[in-house]
Amino acid sequence: MAITKYDPFRDYEDFPAGLRLFQDTLNRFLSEPATQRPWTPSVDVLETENELVLKADLPDVSLKEIEIQIENGTLSLKGERKFEREQNGVGYHRIERSYGTFARYFSVPDTVDTDKVKADYKNGVLTVTLPKKEVAKPKSIKVEVHQ
Repeated sequence: MAITKYDPFRDYEDFPAGLRLFQDTLNRFLSEPATQRPWTPSVDVLETENELVLKADLPDVSLKEIEIQIENGTLSLKGERKFEREQNGVGYHRIERSYGTFARYFSVPDTVDTDKVKADYKNGVLTVTLPKKEVAKPKSIKVEVHQ
């Protein structure tokens, strides 16, 4: 069985000029190797009573390629996932994962104690823990009712 390239517009060869430009752009995007597409890692941000936690999926990213900075109320997460070229005559049949540099930026509220931020990298997941200042933590106040 022969492998044929999918062309979603095969049956629409009579497109007007404006749609033809759209078709050419879409075809070029779908046929480019993934190494040329920008890559943005997925990130979850959650809040607990005592901290904000940021979890970023960074599979195959070396720890030495990750840079974390907090400056002027912004947390920046930068890095690079490098593409390994052919090795020992092994060639790729398909490349779907994206590679290259990435940068993500997050606003950090004033309630975060930036001097106590911690980061952990395990199994391809970067976890950045941003503890809240004592002032920002919720406090229980007992209300007394006088009759």
